Amino acid sequence: MGRLVAIVGRPNVGKSTLFNRLTQTRAAIVNDASGTTRDRQYGKMEWEGMEMSVVDTGGWVEGSEDVFESEINKQVYLAIEEADVILFMVDIKTGITDLDQEVAEILRRGKKPVIVVSNKDDNNQGMYAEAEFYSLGLGKPFAISAITGTGTGDLLDEVVRIMPKKVDDNPEEELPRFAIVGRPNAGKSSLVNSLMDEERNIVTDIAGTTRDSIYSRYNKFGFDFYLVDTAGIRKKNKVNEDIEYYSVLRSIRAIENSDVCILLIDATRGIEAQDVNIFSIIQKNNKGLVVLVNKWDVAQEKSQQAITYMENTIRERLAPFTDFPIIFGSALTKQRIHRVLETAIEVYKRRKFLIPTSQLNNAMQEIIGAYAPPAVKGKYIKIKYVTMLKEAYVPSFVFFCNLPQWIRDPYKRYLENKIRERWDFTGTPIRLYFRQK
Repeated sequence: MGRLVAIVGRPNVGKSTLFNRLTQTRAAIVNDASGTTRDRQYGKMEWEGMEMSVVDTGGWVEGSEDVFESEINKQVYLAIEEADVILFMVDIKTGITDLDQEVAEILRRGKKPVIVVSNKDDNNQGMYAEAEFYSLGLGKPFAISAITGTGTGDLLDEVVRIMPKKVDDNPEEELPRFAIVGRPNAGKSSLVNSLMDEERNIVTDIAGTTRDSIYSRYNKFGFDFYLVDTAGIRKKNKVNEDIEYYSVLRSIRAIENSDVCILLIDATRGIEAQDVNIFSIIQKNNKGLVVLVNKWDVAQEKSQQAITYMENTIRERLAPFTDFPIIFGSALTKQRIHRVLETAIEVYKRRKFLIPTSQLNNAMQEIIGAYAPPAVKGKYIKIKYVTMLKEAYVPSFVFFCNLPQWIRDPYKRYLENKIRERWDFTGTPIRLYFRQK
């Protein structure tokens, strides 16, 4: 199961800055106008060997001052519902406000582990100011500066310490798990129903009908796996009710708990920005991918030309990862849905595929011989030996060489492309590591 850390608090206490520091990105937009964060920011981080997802719930509040409270409270309730650990941010400079008191009250009633994070301790005066925050009744406050990073190490140690030990809710580990993901109304529930031959999920035309991720065991026609149905991922300007935000969190969870994601794209609308966002969550989690262009039965144009055009457009939008299967079908008429399952199972098997070391080295010596890594500052890079990691979650290759730090991205892409040409890794990401011999 994925581990989820949510950052909550009133606007302008530095949630996005902390999010960027923890996930080491500049993904959240940071500026001084309150209410800038609209998107549910999502990122991965690792600390003390524990991998976690971080969600910046952000003050996605629009309108006048009085809207703030209800919206922030909503975001806090959702964090309590979905997250494993909650970081409650307050501002050392302004001290406790009424809104902070209100949020603290909701958090005290929730049963989730909470850490009070007093931010903007830019001159280490926090130890004096933080005493005030004990009065929130949520334990010891951690003084940090999200901008400079002071205190974040101690904070993360505490997150790891209080993170609940996970119990997996799927007893049979060996079965593949497939998550069906996509924008609302792309046809996810219809696909599950077609596969299950039962009205397991209520299908209506209102976007956002599916509220939960549902694990369903699929065991017929020689297939045996778990199906994870997810709530639709909603476009950010439409996330106006908590259900949608909830769906986004749930979809993140479903992607994290799966091996292969079946990404549904609506044939009548083509690939949209939201599809690309979902794809980036799949990629951040190194999951296998099968793309199903759904509703092909009602598409305007079905010629071979239309298919080629659609395929090229999808691969262009999802580049640089382009080696994945695309299937055109319809969940309603059941056209090619078994093909989707067969393909997902093939992708799952490719994730487990190991190339014998001798075979791998023979092939790679030839490939490297044909085009050696370019010399850097007069230094020649020699790759001596290649092996595949046995217990890796995703196919991973380790190249042993004399100067690993000098190998540049274009050369890494060259090696990855050659590996994909030689062996079939369609649909699964592969990882290349370079180590000193």
